[in-house]
Amino acid sequence: MTLDEKLWKNFNRALGLYQLIADGDKILVGLSGGKDSLLLLEFLSRRSRILKPRFSVEAVHVRMDNISYETSTDYLERFCRERNVPLHIVTTSFDASTAGKKPACFLCSWYRRKEIFNLAQQLGCTKIALGHHQDDLLHTALMNLFYQGRFDTMPALLRMRKMPLSIIRPLCMLEEADIRQYAEQHAYEKQVKQCPYEHDSHRTDMARLFQQIEQQNPEARRSLWKAITESGKLVGES
Repeated sequence: MTLDEKLWKNFNRALGLYQLIADGDKILVGLSGGKDSLLLLEFLSRRSRILKPRFSVEAVHVRMDNISYETSTDYLERFCRERNVPLHIVTTSFDASTAGKKPACFLCSWYRRKEIFNLAQQLGCTKIALGHHQDDLLHTALMNLFYQGRFDTMPALLRMRKMPLSIIRPLCMLEEADIRQYAEQHAYEKQVKQCPYEHDSHRTDMARLFQQIEQQNPEARRSLWKAITESGKLVGES
């Protein structure tokens, strides 16, 4: 099985297992410009050309004025145009001085997510697709366990109670290492500037910890994923 076949198989497996897409869906992809969101857009675009279920795809790229985190807009526009996906570019910002003790990462994520939700409702979308892969879900589970005293993670499907929208994570069964290799093989363009806080967070600590655990026990990924799936945390409401 080639890498493309492996990723495509796990992508479609996640779609079916967690019922992430329904006939008539209009999906808005959060396109950061990183390898994960580019692959997500590519696979959703490819999947939308299959007859069933019938759904449409659009993308949004949110630029943050006061955070040095940048992707080439020209590249994103070309990437989307080649896949016949409309792209919306939105700019926002936040004032960290008025946010108390909330870290910059939380604020940046919150304001980006707010813009995505607003646009999704304006466009009449039914789903928002985010590019979190299996490693993200595993690291989140560890982070919640160690820092919050609870065992859960980002769900593959999250239905919103207060609005007619759901968040989906179709890459939830794809490993980051495979996505990275695919991105290199297909010459995905890297972001111009990385987030200055990218390597200064609990999530980064959990990624390092999990890497050490996998070195000691190569079956750790499978075991932790089994625990997550059996906990029933991959489908939820908010």
